[in-house]
Amino acid sequence: KLCGYLNKLGVRGPIKTWKSRWFFYDENNCHLLYYRTAQDINPLGSIDLSSASFDCKVDNGEGVFEIRTPSRVFTLKAISKQAMMYWLQQLQMRRWEFCNTQSRFPVGSSQLVNEPLAGRTSRYGIVLLTCFCVLVCFYIDVVDNEDFLPPVKTPTEAVGLKAASLPAPQTSTALQNISLKHPWTEIQNTVYNICGSKQLWGKNGNVFSFSEFQEHSENPHEEQEAEVEAGCAVKEGILEDGRMEPRLNWVRKARWMNSGFPGLPEELSRERNPMDKVSVLQQQILTLTEEVKSQKELVKLLHKALEAAQQEKRVSSMYLTATEDKDRLELVRHKVRQISDLTSRLEALEQEKKELEQILALRDSHIQELKEHVQLLMEKNHAKQEVIMALTEQMARELSDPLQEANTITAETLYKQQEEIEHLKDDIEAYKTQNQFLNSEIHQVTRLWTSVAENEKALLMKCACLQARNCQMESKYLTVLRKLQEAVPGLPSSHAEFVRNLIQEALQWDVKEEAEEGFNLNPVSEYDEYGFMTVPDYEVEDWKLLAKIQALEIKSNNLRSQEVVEKPLRDRWNIVGELSPSAELKSLIRSGIPAEHRQRVWRWIVSQHCSHLPDHYQRLLRQSKSTEHPACRQIELDLPRTLTNNKHFSSPTSQLIPKLRRVLLAFSWHNPAIGYCQGLNRLAAVALLVLEDEESAFWCLVHIVENLMPADYYSDTLITSQVDQRVFKDFLSEKLPRLMAHFEQYRIDVSLITFNWFLVAFVDSLISDILLRVWDAFLYEGTKVIFRYALAIFKYNEEEILRIHDSVEIYQYLRFFTRMITDGRKLMNIAFNDLNPFPMKLLRNRRSMHREELEAELCELEQIKAAYVKERAEQGP
Repeated sequence: KLCGYLNKLGVRGPIKTWKSRWFFYDENNCHLLYYRTAQDINPLGSIDLSSASFDCKVDNGEGVFEIRTPSRVFTLKAISKQAMMYWLQQLQMRRWEFCNTQSRFPVGSSQLVNEPLAGRTSRYGIVLLTCFCVLVCFYIDVVDNEDFLPPVKTPTEAVGLKAASLPAPQTSTALQNISLKHPWTEIQNTVYNICGSKQLWGKNGNVFSFSEFQEHSENPHEEQEAEVEAGCAVKEGILEDGRMEPRLNWVRKARWMNSGFPGLPEELSRERNPMDKVSVLQQQILTLTEEVKSQKELVKLLHKALEAAQQEKRVSSMYLTATEDKDRLELVRHKVRQISDLTSRLEALEQEKKELEQILALRDSHIQELKEHVQLLMEKNHAKQEVIMALTEQMARELSDPLQEANTITAETLYKQQEEIEHLKDDIEAYKTQNQFLNSEIHQVTRLWTSVAENEKALLMKCACLQARNCQMESKYLTVLRKLQEAVPGLPSSHAEFVRNLIQEALQWDVKEEAEEGFNLNPVSEYDEYGFMTVPDYEVEDWKLLAKIQALEIKSNNLRSQEVVEKPLRDRWNIVGELSPSAELKSLIRSGIPAEHRQRVWRWIVSQHCSHLPDHYQRLLRQSKSTEHPACRQIELDLPRTLTNNKHFSSPTSQLIPKLRRVLLAFSWHNPAIGYCQGLNRLAAVALLVLEDEESAFWCLVHIVENLMPADYYSDTLITSQVDQRVFKDFLSEKLPRLMAHFEQYRIDVSLITFNWFLVAFVDSLISDILLRVWDAFLYEGTKVIFRYALAIFKYNEEEILRIHDSVEIYQYLRFFTRMITDGRKLMNIAFNDLNPFPMKLLRNRRSMHREELEAELCELEQIKAAYVKERAEQGP
């Protein structure tokens, strides 16, 4: 058991005094209880160690250490440095055992969290939790082997039950060690110690009721805290039948057996010689004498209080026993006269007090003057003594041998230096000990914090899974409502009205409002970091429910991928230093570039393929200002229609509109063969959003048009764009034969949908997060990425398309089905894994073959057109 005497620093007004206290550790509550002596039954207070930290400072003195709780700092002092280190080490161990027991993860929590998650989610949660527990246990085992502070030997003379038999450390006065904040606790302990038996103790184990005599102290907050803690400690130790629990029974028994009364013969028998017996008896006599003095002072105070109470009781009894009103009135008048007399006496005493204060002030001023005079005399005397000492030393130096004087000075100097070295060695040892303990304290607190952080992380991951599951359920609910919305014309009127009410209620619910009301791990904002709308604003009333479904799907995907996918990917990008082409970089770019790294990587990709000519962009701008380009009018028409779902381009007064105009005009002068083609405005707008600098966006547009896309992709005939559509149909027939057969059955021309995908690299087709991931790989690898993602989009929605058996409905579904794709990770896996192999050589061969066919068809059409024109000319008007 951890117990022993320590000095506790108490504050009595402006005066700080050390008081000896018996400390005892309660392992059930992780509290350190303290008593005045080891024989006391009721504690004066307690210290909560569960959330406390420990500190020892060399500057405070030997044996002094601190216990810091959230509400208070306790300063304690042990009898020696060894005892202090033992207490600190033992308290650390007790705190760790208690916190480690309390912070274990509840067994039922995993069942509660995993209960709504079916299938793989439940199994994965259990596996993750098991791995986490194994890792934590391994970490704790490894850390325990690191020895910051070697075990301190137990100082049996200062700690443990043997220390209870020794007398308590004495103070300068009898009353100094008494706690004036806890008078009734002191009385209880005193009565218990004097009686020495259980005959006077009642059913509750106390002579007095602690709650009846409790009074308010001058410091209500501190006193309330101390008394509540003490009361709790006492209640835990006392059962209903008045018997003490075993934990306090043996402590009380040990204290009583080791006290100065019954155990004195045994204690004397243990001493080796009569002198030791006499010293022990003298020490016992001094202890009892001081105890009697303190108890007499308490008895005097109680007598005065008792006399005042009896006097008040007699007056009240006379008032109550008076039979006539006259007698009672006379008693009241007598009381009033007494009050007036006391008031006049009080006024006289106040006046006398003021006079005495004035006299005291005059005497203080006179004393101050005398002190100043004495100070002057002392200074004069000191100056004279210094002169005398100087003259004496001078005479001694003149009379003594110079060599002997030098030897004396050298010896004194060496002695002083040796003393200083010894002091410095002591200081070094003290600081080493302090450093070891503080390292141990920091290490243990870090372990506790790590354990709490890991538990919090596990709870956050489970909360994210629950929120993702909730979003999925709400999305399915809205999907069912949308299906019912389509079937409303065929429902009875009552059912149709009920469906309309449900749809109206769903449309009024806002994702943002829900995020503000409750705890939300990953809220969906209205715009992303690049200004794109996260939820489309459909004008058609029937599609507004679709927008709600998309918002929930986006939120669900973000919650599921945040900790599992996005955080590890961001960590991998954070360790990437200088960029250089490699298979690892290619894999990272395919997985997606985090927003904080995307601008740097795009600039590097463009610089690898385009040599930035100095002042080339500025020269093009000056040319566009001096001469109007033929495409200027078309550019002005397309500017308001660029990225209408982005807040940076939605208004004509947006700051990026002038930058986009200058980029397009500069490119039209840079590449006269193309000039300007519809679609280039969207490519340049995306480059501006990411790169921000307009010159960088200009070179990015040059890289796309002149390096990534084949020649004549943006020419007047768009011949290469048409060739890519035929190549894409071939790949669609090979990779997705069922879907292509379905399109041919209902005569669906997919090029009407996909032509724009290839021309602008999916801008305005995919949601912003997936679009930028596609562009990451597209800028690094080229147009093969567009084919991969186009096939992946149809693969992603293949089953949905196959369930539609009407050509009009298929076309209507293909108009917006790309906006329904919210799982970018799934789409990426389809594009780069499920569609393999996808060799670039095959793509080039298919392009060459279909280009020849298309050019032959165009030549034949030109011949037919020329023949037709010639025939019409011959026929005449």
